[in-house]
Amino acid sequence: MKIEIAHGRIVDPRNGVDRVASLYVAAGRVAAIGAAPDGWHPNRVLDAHGLVVAPGLVDLSARLREPGLEYRATLESEMEAAVAGGVTRLACPPDTDPPLDEPGLVAMLRHRARSLNRAHVHPVGALTVQLQGVALTEMGELAEAGCVAFSHADVPLADTDLLRRAMQYAATFGHALWLRAVDPYLGRAGIAHDGEVATRLGLAGIPAAAETIALATILALARETGVRVHLTRLSCAESIAMIRAAKRDGLPVTADVAAHHLHLCDVDIGWFDANANLVPPLRTTRDRAALRAGLADGTIDVVCSDHAPVDDDAKQVPFGEAEPGATGLELLLPLTLKWAADDGVPLPAALAKITCAPARLVAAGAGELGVGRAADVCIFDPLAHWKVERGALKSQGKNTPFLGLEVPGRVRWTLIGGQVVYES
Repeated sequence: MKIEIAHGRIVDPRNGVDRVASLYVAAGRVAAIGAAPDGWHPNRVLDAHGLVVAPGLVDLSARLREPGLEYRATLESEMEAAVAGGVTRLACPPDTDPPLDEPGLVAMLRHRARSLNRAHVHPVGALTVQLQGVALTEMGELAEAGCVAFSHADVPLADTDLLRRAMQYAATFGHALWLRAVDPYLGRAGIAHDGEVATRLGLAGIPAAAETIALATILALARETGVRVHLTRLSCAESIAMIRAAKRDGLPVTADVAAHHLHLCDVDIGWFDANANLVPPLRTTRDRAALRAGLADGTIDVVCSDHAPVDDDAKQVPFGEAEPGATGLELLLPLTLKWAADDGVPLPAALAKITCAPARLVAAGAGELGVGRAADVCIFDPLAHWKVERGALKSQGKNTPFLGLEVPGRVRWTLIGGQVVYES
C-alpha cells in the first residue's frame, strides 16, 4: 500500500522538521519526505493542505480495562478511542483485574491488542504480586513477555525496604520503574485537595505533602540505587521544584503530568462534579501554574492522558462515593494544543511532549517520521474546534470534566504501519 500525504505541514520534533511538504508511505514505512521516490504511483492520496502531519501520539497512561473490568470499557472501544485521538502507541498501567503480574496475562493482552490492528499496546508490569506490596513480581519474566516498565499504579507502597530492593533489582537488570508518589497514610481517606474548596464543600482533604513526602523517598532511593525512575502524574508545585533539583543533580529521572491537570484546579469541582473526582486530585491555581511552567521549561518531560474510563453508575453518585478517573485518549491532543496556545509554546515543542519524549520510554525509534521509520502518523487540523460531548467520544467511558466545552484540534486521519485506521 502506497499512500501520499500531500502538502501538509510536517512537524517532526525528534528530527527538527517543521515545513510544508508531502510525505510518502510505502510498505508500512516512511519512504520519503519532499520529493517523491522514483517511479512513485500511490494507491491513495490524502490531501493534507492546511493540516499538520505529525508522528502518531504516544500515551504513557491509558487504562484499557482489560482483563477483568470490561463493564467499564472494552479493548475494542478504547482502541477505537485511541486512533480517533491520533494515539498510535500507549502504555497501560498494571491495575487490571487481575493485575498484570504474570507473563501469561501480559502475553494475552498483547495478543488481543495485536488482533485488533489498532494502536500498539505496551503493558506496564505490576511491581508486586497482586499489587499487594508484599512480594516482588518476577520482573525478568514480565520483561520478556513485553512489559516496558514496572509500576505500582495508584496503590501506595508502604514498605520502603521492598521499594529499595525493587530499585536495586531493576537497576541491576536495566529495568525502569514508573512510580506515582503517594504516601500510604496522609490523606488516605481524602477525596479532594486539602484546601479551602474542600473545606467549604465538606470534603475530606488530601494534602500536597502526601505527594511530596513520597517523592522525597523515591528520589532518595533512586539516588542510592541508580535506577531509572519515571514519576507519573505529578500534581504539586513543590514536586516540580524537587524534580528540577533532581535533574540538576544528574539523577536519571523523568516525569509526566496528566493533561487535565494543566487546565483544571480544585475550584473546578464546582458543586460536586463527580467527573472532576480524579487521582491525584485537582489542586490549586498555584499548583496548576507550576505544572504548566515545568512542562514548558522541560522539568516535566511528557503529557499523558491519564485515560480512565468509568461506567455511568460509578459516576452518577455523590462526589465522595464516585469512582475517580476521566476519559482522556481523545483529549490528549486537544488539551496539549490548548496549553501550547495559552502559554505561547511553539507547536513542535508541544508535540514533542506527546510524541518523541514519551516514545523514548516505551519504544526506540517510535514517535518520529524519519525515512525508514514505521509510518505511524497523526494528521490533524489545528484550527478546527469540536465540542466534547458524549456522542462525540469513541471511548466507552464518557466521564470527563470537559463535557460541553469546545477544544482545538480535530484528527482527520490516523495511520498505523502505513494503513489508514481512522478518518473523519
